[in-house]
Amino acid sequence: MIFGRRRSRNPLVLALARHALLVTVLVVILYPLLWMVGASFRPSNEAFGTLSIWPDHFTTDNYVEGWSLGNLNFSRFFLNSLVITVLAVVGNVMACSMAAYAFARLTFPFKKTMFALMLGTMLLPYHVTLVPQYVLFNELAWINTILPLVVPKFLATDAFFIFLMVQFIRTLPQELDDAARMDGCGHIGIFRRVILPLSIPALGTTALFTFISTWNDFLGPLLYLVRPETWTVAQGLNGFLDATGESAYGPLFAMATLSLAPIVGFFLVAQRLLIEGIATSGLK
Repeated sequence: MIFGRRRSRNPLVLALARHALLVTVLVVILYPLLWMVGASFRPSNEAFGTLSIWPDHFTTDNYVEGWSLGNLNFSRFFLNSLVITVLAVVGNVMACSMAAYAFARLTFPFKKTMFALMLGTMLLPYHVTLVPQYVLFNELAWINTILPLVVPKFLATDAFFIFLMVQFIRTLPQELDDAARMDGCGHIGIFRRVILPLSIPALGTTALFTFISTWNDFLGPLLYLVRPETWTVAQGLNGFLDATGESAYGPLFAMATLSLAPIVGFFLVAQRLLIEGIATSGLK
């Protein structure tokens, strides 16, 4: 017998313990979501009556009542959110990719200084620029329109996505640009025919994060969209809550469940691009 020698651990036991821990964490994370889905199929007076996921009395009345909120149909809120989200995704992908190409491939005065300033904007809390932005958009008569939520996306204001795509473009061989330049391509041709097709993972990551953040945004629409016919899904969900205590939680849970469908669908479509984009954007 050799003293001081550690006994080898059984890999099967380690694998079972690891998977049990992962399953436990997954259950803890998913339980509130599954409970909300189950509560959407309970009568409103039984919404908080149990911690069980499966409803005792199954009903779809919450979906019928929630879909026809007030004088407006909830489909109007979905349409408003969809228009704003699609425009924000298009704007971010176009503007941030062009800005990233400039920082990654072009040479111009004060390039490093401007890149550092651009990264510095990520350190500013959103609330710091909230009042100046509101004053500016109010002077432009953009209040009660979607322009404050959409136009900035076409001006490359999201520094994180610019940085993400700069890191990705820097991983692409410079020889591809040289070969395209020898074939007569300028910067526009290189960007459109070489960089964009090879940057699909980074573009997909940008589109996915922009879609999620814009669809879930509540503060921006709350500030700039006052009329109910311009409300987004987040504002529509807030309409179910009443400060007097007459909140309709059943319809709220029903519409909240439906509001998750576009996010889940978009994620399932773009998850491969998300993994590739994050995995390759940090390479040197």
